[in-house]
Amino acid sequence: MSVIKIGHVNLRVLDMAAARNHYENILGLIVTDEDSEGNLYLKGWDEWEKYSVILSPSEQAGMDHIAYKVENDSDLDSYANTIQNYGIEVENLDAGTLVDCGRALRFKLPSGHIMCLYADKTVVGKSVGNVNPAPWPLDVKGVGAHWLDHCLLVCPLDPENQVNTIADNVNFLSQCLGFRLTEQALVGPDADIQAVAFLTVTNTPHDIAFVPGPTAGFHHASFYLSSWGDILKAADIMAMNKVKMDVMPTRHGITRGETIYFFDPSGNRNETFAGLGYLATPDMPVITWTEEEIPRGIFYHSGELNTAFTEVYT
Repeated sequence: MSVIKIGHVNLRVLDMAAARNHYENILGLIVTDEDSEGNLYLKGWDEWEKYSVILSPSEQAGMDHIAYKVENDSDLDSYANTIQNYGIEVENLDAGTLVDCGRALRFKLPSGHIMCLYADKTVVGKSVGNVNPAPWPLDVKGVGAHWLDHCLLVCPLDPENQVNTIADNVNFLSQCLGFRLTEQALVGPDADIQAVAFLTVTNTPHDIAFVPGPTAGFHHASFYLSSWGDILKAADIMAMNKVKMDVMPTRHGITRGETIYFFDPSGNRNETFAGLGYLATPDMPVITWTEEEIPRGIFYHSGELNTAFTEVYT
């Protein structure tokens, strides 16, 4: 029984035409479906399931839910019991409630974010196929995002009132769903407050991450690229298309990833992320950043925090 990967993120957007142009022509995702309610489904060229991003028309930007895939359908029953025994209410979703997915579970993280688990989703295949594949498709658009890599969520943190939903999320995901903590930042006089947390279910540095904020929200969805050269090309493409960027090409200390941060037309932050960083096997000791080095952990080259990066989210 295991959670095996991030499955998709459902983002709320204000202008569907503008959002479609951004995700399809600039990020390079592939539109695979559009339903009667106006939801748009997209995938990266190197993904095989039908979608990893859902764009939903809304009057408020942000994230509706994030979904992870489990290994077997029977795992859903086991996870439902585990989550309920932890004290979190679980909603069982019939097949098709999540479009082109089998039955699923829906529940709220301690931070209030909605998460779903599913075991089956329609497979449409990679753009390069599975037999004698080319290294990349000739018809790739824009940045050419390979796949949805991870999401970072903002969680309430108020040590004075003994509220730390980052730590609560880490405990829940670790105890109930088998996520592994890879990196953290500890703050406070006794360095005992978990203020940043990165977790994985695969062998990458993170499949989900949490940072603090006054209210729960969505910080960014990250899309994988192969190399630093691809990151620089992505910045060129964004500049040519006048995409608003809040962090230019740089490196993280945390995860060691190479990155750009930018916004879709609705104000939802995206990231292009390159580099494995390190191999996050189950026996890897947790990496810890101290409070004074958090700026270096986030932006390794400058060692300085960007106010918009830490305070702006949807």
